[in-house]
Amino acid sequence: MKVLVTGTAGFIGHALAARLLDRGDQVIGVDNLNDYYDVNLKKARLAQIAERDGFTDVRIDIADRPAMEEAFATHKPDRVVNLAAQAGVRYSLENPHAYVDTNLVGFINILEGCRHHGVEHLVYASSSSVYGANTNMPFTVHDNVDHPMSLYAASKKANELMAHTYSSLYKLPTTGLRFFTVYGPWGRPDMALFLFTKNILAGKPIDVFNYGKHRRDFTYIDDIVEGVIRSLDRIPEPNPAWSGDSPDSATSYAPYRLYNIGNNKPVELMHYIEVLEDCLGRKAEKNLLPLQPGDVPDTYADVKDLVDDVGYKPDTSVEEGVANFVKWYREFYNC
Repeated sequence: MKVLVTGTAGFIGHALAARLLDRGDQVIGVDNLNDYYDVNLKKARLAQIAERDGFTDVRIDIADRPAMEEAFATHKPDRVVNLAAQAGVRYSLENPHAYVDTNLVGFINILEGCRHHGVEHLVYASSSSVYGANTNMPFTVHDNVDHPMSLYAASKKANELMAHTYSSLYKLPTTGLRFFTVYGPWGRPDMALFLFTKNILAGKPIDVFNYGKHRRDFTYIDDIVEGVIRSLDRIPEPNPAWSGDSPDSATSYAPYRLYNIGNNKPVELMHYIEVLEDCLGRKAEKNLLPLQPGDVPDTYADVKDLVDDVGYKPDTSVEEGVANFVKWYREFYNC
């Protein structure tokens, strides 16, 4: 297939592009290399795939409507995976406009490109953040999620609604994946594992929010990518049992699906830190802090639908995943 992947200089995007190329797909990689975090890391990721056969590098912003129209018209992808987004719950408190530009304007450009160029299937990144004030666990895609606690979460919920509209109006098959905390080699510098590792090795204290009592469904990058590819290969169909009298939010009368993609094994943040300390051979100086605005105490994914529909089976333990990250970090930063 020819697959257009947005965010190919990003953590998940570059790993997905590599796996698609491994199996013989052509990849149209879209990224604008913005400076939300270290551009050199993004360039290093991109260098892993840029010279490979079957990869085409398109350096544009998904919020640039004419550029996106040209990209779809020129490359005519069979399927699309949208991973480009302004990420981060905490940053959304400081720079809300960035989330509107990329996550809303950019996403409508993706939808319009798919609509007008006969794309077979759009898979897009949503987030566990959409669960917001929900407390019933594990989180299930069949529950209502109308109480987001950050603009980032609201923008991802909006993506799900926008996708459903296009599935309904234009019969565009769409699959939304609610990612739960993703970690591993080549990860994002604004994520806890990266920040903790950097500070511990530098002998600096680490900020531990909610006094370390967070629980997160930490999910290893390889497990995530496997789930994305399996989802991409399964084009959703209308649910014949769907009823507007008792609507199921995860399916539809249209070709539309939502899935959680997580590890289904939540880990307390303090244990995560202990595993990291073991891997680094150093103890962390912890600055214990209260829960930050916009954050939720726990995330825990019910992934039964993804297991049933595509055979998704995350099997990387936190111990193995953190060790792989530390090995990569030490090699990449020569420390």
